Amino acid sequence: MKILFKSFCVFVLHSVFFLHTKAQKHDSIPIKDSLVTESRLRTGKIEPYWLTVTYDKTTHIIFPSKIKYVDLGSENLIAGKADAAENVLRVKAAVRNFESETNFSVITEDGKFYSFDVFYSGYPSTLNYDVLKMLQHQEKEKVNDVLFEDLGDHSPSLTEAALKNIYIKNKKLIRHIGSYSFGISFLLKGIYIHMGKFYFHTEIKNNTNVPFPIDFMTFKIVDNKSARQTAVQENEMAPLRTYIPLTDVQDHRTERNVFLLNQFTLADDKMLVIELYEKNGGRHQRLEVQNEDLIHAKPVKNLQLTFND
Repeated sequence: MKILFKSFCVFVLHSVFFLHTKAQKHDSIPIKDSLVTESRLRTGKIEPYWLTVTYDKTTHIIFPSKIKYVDLGSENLIAGKADAAENVLRVKAAVRNFESETNFSVITEDGKFYSFDVFYSGYPSTLNYDVLKMLQHQEKEKVNDVLFEDLGDHSPSLTEAALKNIYIKNKKLIRHIGSYSFGISFLLKGIYIHMGKFYFHTEIKNNTNVPFPIDFMTFKIVDNKSARQTAVQENEMAPLRTYIPLTDVQDHRTERNVFLLNQFTLADDKMLVIELYEKNGGRHQRLEVQNEDLIHAKPVKNLQLTFND
């Protein structure tokens, strides 16, 4: 009797194993395929950075470019951009002594994707981080490039490199477009073209003892006839990117910038007007650009692009 019962148990175990194995073949990925799939994913793995946060103190992370997107892994964290600083992220624990590891991700305007693993510490050794300094100390650090809708097929890294090189090379390609009034000179030093995008290189020089605070700058297509009056028909074009945030020009100082706009051309009766407005003041400046200037834009491909080490 014992032998029969033992044989029955063995039969049941074999049947269960057979059915389980058969179900696996139909309802799940074979072990071999699973390993291959994992291996393929690991080749594109993004290694996260890690940091510690606490409840009573705030951690600040300075990024090389403006922050466009932040996603938090859990409610244990709170984060947000610092006031009046587009490239600084504030992070802290929303819950005291949380035990489980969490994470957050950041995408910046230059197309870089950053991933962070986060742990709680009552006494974090570091509270402030400079991402650019970290990248400069890492040999050939690779950060994923994220494509943005407003840039189309443009690589944000390539765009950032072009903006940087135009700014650093500081060539004066245009000598006939500028304005000078109230001790302020405003010049268009060059127009560049690359993959359907214009790069406008500008310079502001303050020759007075009074700082020039910048309120805003506009790019508008207006009618030639109404250009020197109140524009009846105008089409404002918002820059897609600005190389550096510029808020003022101190006394006897010169500041430059590079603006990225979508490619366009002008009809014979139209012109591009670039206007610079002083905050709480009246020393406004104005540049007028004709279609002849646009079609002679310098190709960016003639520049030697250099990226951050």
